[in-house]
Amino acid sequence: MKNVLFAALLVTITIGCKEKAKEVEENATEAMAETEMEVPKEEWKVLFDGTSFDGWHEYLQEGVSTHWKIEDGAMVFYPPKDRKKGKSYNLISENEYTDFVLSIEWRIAEAGNSGIFWGIKELPELGQPYETGPEIQVLDNDKHPDGKNGTSHQAGALYDMVSPSEDVTKPIGEWNLCEITINHKTNMGSVVLNDVEVVNFPVNNPEWGAMVSKSKFANWEHFAKYTTGKIGVQDHGDVVAFRNIKIKEL
Repeated sequence: MKNVLFAALLVTITIGCKEKAKEVEENATEAMAETEMEVPKEEWKVLFDGTSFDGWHEYLQEGVSTHWKIEDGAMVFYPPKDRKKGKSYNLISENEYTDFVLSIEWRIAEAGNSGIFWGIKELPELGQPYETGPEIQVLDNDKHPDGKNGTSHQAGALYDMVSPSEDVTKPIGEWNLCEITINHKTNMGSVVLNDVEVVNFPVNNPEWGAMVSKSKFANWEHFAKYTTGKIGVQDHGDVVAFRNIKIKEL
């Protein structure tokens, strides 16, 4: 009889231990799931919502001049006819970014030229954002003279350094979707234009430095020296429009 009672007690204890172990395992699984939910996921942040210039200002200036307009959800630049010598109206973001994917649509006027920058530092001694920030070219490849100065000056190029693999620009008057990725963690940069990856490049030294050394920027003291900087769009003296600007930090 004692053996029977002992066996029954042993079974009860075993079942209880298994149930307790199952409960602990379930609690651990729930805790892990909750922790995973708390980890922030990569999300797009709107940089221009089509209704205001909040989050933007002109380079080395406060606010945005009347040469930039908001029309049909886009920021549109109209170059002044009475421009003072050396005066520019480049537009840059208030915030700085390091590793990111930037999505932006652009539309250039016939024979027009502009650009998209990253890594900009506003230094009082430098008059232009391109003196610090690398540029992805925005261009009418057919009618602007820069389109004849080599493919590294054409739309989608990492300007004067990496040429696009092909010309996938839309006809003048249509919108082009450009997605720029800069990731120092993986040493990778790329440009996807109208759903085609046309450019890829390293973003860290020594590979990056080697590219710069072969470009017009080789002896520019501050060019591409800042891994963290502002986003910018260029006043190159032509009508240009940008819309649906958003960024995802990596």
